[in-house]
Amino acid sequence: MQRTVTEKSKDQTEIMALIERWCAAVRRKDYDGVLKNHSAGMLMFDVPGPFQSEGLEAYRKTWDLFFGCNPDPPTFSFSDVRITASVDVAFVTAHGHCTSPNDKGIPEPLDFRLTMGLRKIAGEWIIEHEHHSVPAA
Repeated sequence: MQRTVTEKSKDQTEIMALIERWCAAVRRKDYDGVLKNHSAGMLMFDVPGPFQSEGLEAYRKTWDLFFGCNPDPPTFSFSDVRITASVDVAFVTAHGHCTSPNDKGIPEPLDFRLTMGLRKIAGEWIIEHEHHSVPAA
């Protein structure tokens, strides 16, 4: 069976809901919600250092920096979300929107790219990899 571009699979719908819950948790500064659905051994490449974060504890620490330099509530959302999912593996690309401090420490809008890799384990989508990036200057 072939799906048209406008039809969303159940997996794509579940992954989109996961991303929406993740964004809402970030805006609440809810660490447990941010970490939910992430693999214990997850790997992340982020815009600010460190270059690479591996494991949930290292991932959690990256949010200290983000929450510490953003107003309440932080800006954090995605547009142009594209989800490709098979039976047990999926990837997501999106345009991210948040704020980041400029040279003077004043928060200003930051647009970034997101790529995620997910695996379906015991019927649940788990984020194995996140990559946040901005174009090279």
